[in-house]
Amino acid sequence: MSERAVGLLPADRVWITLTERAMGAMERAYAPYSGFRVGAALLAADGSVTEGCNVENAAYPATICAERAAVAAAVTRGVRSFRAIVIATEADSPASPCGTCRQVLMEFAPELEVLSVTRGGAEARWTMAELLPHAFTPTSLGRR
Repeated sequence: MSERAVGLLPADRVWITLTERAMGAMERAYAPYSGFRVGAALLAADGSVTEGCNVENAAYPATICAERAAVAAAVTRGVRSFRAIVIATEADSPASPCGTCRQVLMEFAPELEVLSVTRGGAEARWTMAELLPHAFTPTSLGRR
């Protein structure tokens, strides 16, 4: 795995740990309707890791994705600065965050590195700028 800028991204060992934690969170997902379990492990700037998993609901808009679950749990703990996230699924191909998750992740971490992994070992990596170019954020409004 290559680092885009020395000192800004987690070391390889940290990516491995995040992947393990995301896989564990995926195992705890509640997905009785879609059967598509997702786990996430979010690395904060302070080095802490917060996990999240998708939690489905029969009223689909009430469903929460793993990425947003991790962000909400971290914010609840007072953590609002993030460096990386690993998303784990059982799909054949790595899954990128949905549009809502992209907006939430961008709001808190425009420089976030995103790694998506599958149980089968496939990987894909993006920056938030690649996933959501020309994003609408408080910074784009001149606020923060």
